Amino acid sequence: MAKQCKYSCDSAAETLEWIKAIADFIKPFSFLINAHVVNFFKDRLWEAVDEDWLQCLSNESVESLLLIPSGIVQDHWPTSLKEFILTLKSLFYPREQADLKKVFPNFQPTSLNSVLAQGMNLKKKHEVEVLSDIVSSVASAVRADAVIDVGAGQGYLAQVLAFEHQLSVVAIDACSHHGKVTNARAERIKKHYMAQMRKFGSGNQRLNVPQTITCNIMSLETLKSLTTMSSHKGDFQQPKSIEQDLELGLAGRGSSLVLAGLHACGDLSVTMLKTLLECEEVRAVISIGCCYNLLSEEGFANARIQYGFPMSCGVKSVNLSLGKSSRDLACQSAERWKSLGKDAGLHNFELHAFRAAFQMVLHKYFPEVGISPSIGRQGKALRRKQQRKIIKSEPQAEESTYSDLPQMACNMEEACSVTHSGESEAGNTLGVGSDVDALFTKMSLHTGSTCERTMSTYKYSLFEKFCQSGLCRLGLKPSDDINFHGIWKEVEPYVGNRIITKC
Repeated sequence: MAKQCKYSCDSAAETLEWIKAIADFIKPFSFLINAHVVNFFKDRLWEAVDEDWLQCLSNESVESLLLIPSGIVQDHWPTSLKEFILTLKSLFYPREQADLKKVFPNFQPTSLNSVLAQGMNLKKKHEVEVLSDIVSSVASAVRADAVIDVGAGQGYLAQVLAFEHQLSVVAIDACSHHGKVTNARAERIKKHYMAQMRKFGSGNQRLNVPQTITCNIMSLETLKSLTTMSSHKGDFQQPKSIEQDLELGLAGRGSSLVLAGLHACGDLSVTMLKTLLECEEVRAVISIGCCYNLLSEEGFANARIQYGFPMSCGVKSVNLSLGKSSRDLACQSAERWKSLGKDAGLHNFELHAFRAAFQMVLHKYFPEVGISPSIGRQGKALRRKQQRKIIKSEPQAEESTYSDLPQMACNMEEACSVTHSGESEAGNTLGVGSDVDALFTKMSLHTGSTCERTMSTYKYSLFEKFCQSGLCRLGLKPSDDINFHGIWKEVEPYVGNRIITKC
C-alpha cells in the first residue's frame, strides 16, 4: 500500500510537475499548516479536522503517532487518513545519502588534527571534514583563485580550507565578534603550522591565512560587491564601505571564485545562488543551507525587495505561498520524531499542550502581550536528560519523588518572586525553567502505579506551575483572578492520559 515518490527533477518540466502536485495537495489544508501550534486550543483548530481522523488518532499509541511524519500508517486507520498520509509520503523529497565518491572521484576527506578541530563538536568536525574536501575538489576543477566562505561563523571551514588545503580564503560574517575569534584562532593555528614547518625543514613555505570581512549580507548587491572586491589580486584591505569599493572598481577580471557556505542561514543561500547567476567571477556555489523558516517571502511583512521565496518562475506560476508557520513546520525532522521513543515523545506532546493551554491564559487575561510570545525552551535540556535516565520503580523511590513535589512548587514561587524583584531574565534563564522541568520529570517518570485521579491532580499542578513560570519569563505577575483550573478543564480532554495506569 506504500506509495513511493513518483516525481523527479531530471528536467524542468518534471520539476514543475512535482511543484504543482505539492501545491495542489497542501492548498486545501492551508488553514492548518498556517496555524501556530500555540493557538491549537485558543482557535479550536481540532474542529477543522475530520472527526473520524480525530477519534482514531486520539486513541492511538504514542509510538504510532511518532511514525506519521515518516509516512507510516496503521491498517485499522480510516481509509481517507491512510490515503492522506501515503499521498503526502509520495511527495517527499528523497533524503537518501549521496555517494560522494561517485560525484567526486577523488573524494577522500582527511581527519582533522587536534589543532584545527579545537572547539568543534563531533557533528561540526564531520561536516567540516567532508565539506572542505568537496570545496577543495570543486575549486581545483574550476581553477578558482579564491574561496569565499559566506556566513563563516568562527571560521572553522575557512581555516581548514586555508591551512589544510592551501586555498586562498575570504571569510565573511555579519558578527564582528566572530571575525575577531576567527583571526585569533587563525593565529594560533598558524603558529602550530609554522612550528611544524621549521621542524621538518620547510620554513620558507608560504601559509595561507583566511582574510576576514565583517559585513551583514542583506542583498544580492552586497555579496556581488564583496566577490568583486575579493577577486582583486594582491594584498587585501577592506574598504571603508561597499560603495567605495564599487567606485574604486577593484574587479580582477578573469579571476574565478567559489562561494561556500556551511549552514548558510535563511536568505543567505538564496543570495549565493543569485550571485552565481549574476556575477561572472563566481564559477561555483557549494552551500549547505539551514533555517529555511527564516526565508523572507513575497507578500509577507518580512519580505524585502529581494525576497528569498519563491526563487523560481515555476513556483511563482502555481501561486504557492507558505507563511512563517508553514516554514517552521517544514523544518521539523521526520527522523527526529521517529527516533524519540514513547517517553520522550509523550513528554514532547505534553509540553506543546501546556504551551497551547498557556496561550489561552495570555489571550484571556493578558491580551496586550501579543500573538505568540516566546517563553523559553523549557523542555529541551530535560528531554535529553530523560532519554538517559533509568526509570526506577521501587515504591520507596516513588514515595520520595512525590514528597518532593510541594517543595519544588515552593522553589518555583521563590524563583518567580526573585524575577519580579528586579533580576534580569538572562540571569534567570536556568532557574525558573529548571524547576518546571524537574517537576515535570518527576511526574512523567514515576506514573506507572499512580491512580488516575492522583495523576490528573498532579498534571493540573504541573500546568499551573508551567503557567506561572511562563508569566514570570514575560515579566507578568500572576493574579488571583486567573482561573487556571477552568482553562485546564477545558483542554484536559485533548491533552491525553496515555501514561496513566488505573489503580
